[in-house]
Amino acid sequence: MRVTRSQIVLRGLSNECPNCGSHTLFKAGTRFTINPRCGACGLSIDRGDGFFLGAFVVNYTVTVLVFVVPAMVLYVSGVLGLTTAAVVAGAGALFVPVLLYRCSWSWWLMGYFLFLPQKLPNNRTELAEDREE
Repeated sequence: MRVTRSQIVLRGLSNECPNCGSHTLFKAGTRFTINPRCGACGLSIDRGDGFFLGAFVVNYTVTVLVFVVPAMVLYVSGVLGLTTAAVVAGAGALFVPVLLYRCSWSWWLMGYFLFLPQKLPNNRTELAEDREE
């Protein structure tokens, strides 16, 4: 394979295209508009109906594990009062998904292609055979 799993992970952690490594996941000048394809290599980023749900699940999971559950544990253990715990959990639930929107897309693509690296255009065997000729 031309793109290794370790490259996929490194690119996912740095919000780069998993196929070519360029910073083209999002439209320039926008924070929340994902490109349908990578501008450098043409990789389909939004892979069709429901694919965005993966990024949603990643974002939701991080939010719950980092803010909501710890706030509940601190409340139950008596470290935080009910109001403080509710404010911490509520603020986390509102602001963390916005802050992690770009990262959640990158992490979702990383996870998807980590398990299916052969789906990357640079790893397709028919493309590699065509290049050899």
